[in-house]
Amino acid sequence: QVQLVESGGGSVQAGGSLRLSCAASGRTFSNYAMGWFRRAPGKVREFVAGIRATGGSTHYANSMKGRFTISRDNAKSTVYLQMNSLKPEDTAVYYCAATSRLGVRSEAYEYDYWGQGTQVTVSS
Repeated sequence: QVQLVESGGGSVQAGGSLRLSCAASGRTFSNYAMGWFRRAPGKVREFVAGIRATGGSTHYANSMKGRFTISRDNAKSTVYLQMNSLKPEDTAVYYCAATSRLGVRSEAYEYDYWGQGTQVTVSS
């Protein structure tokens, strides 16, 4: 089992920034590719960003490219999501997830473990 705990959510004005963190425990963190997803009110869960187990290779949803950056620190068993130039449409609950599959994964069904989520609210 892998336990994931997100933090860093909150309320921010449009154009602002937030940095989400996801701390993992339970298994060897560097064996897992990580991803961030989000679910906005009334919408389905969507992929935000992913990073391979050893880092170095990332993938973003088109609407996040250039604004969001995913990174990881395997020594700290933590994955991050730096979010800049936030927009009201970025308002959602953000979840981190872990998968033992190789490479960078962008589909929710490919992930084995999920955190409880952290709320991000962007006001105009």
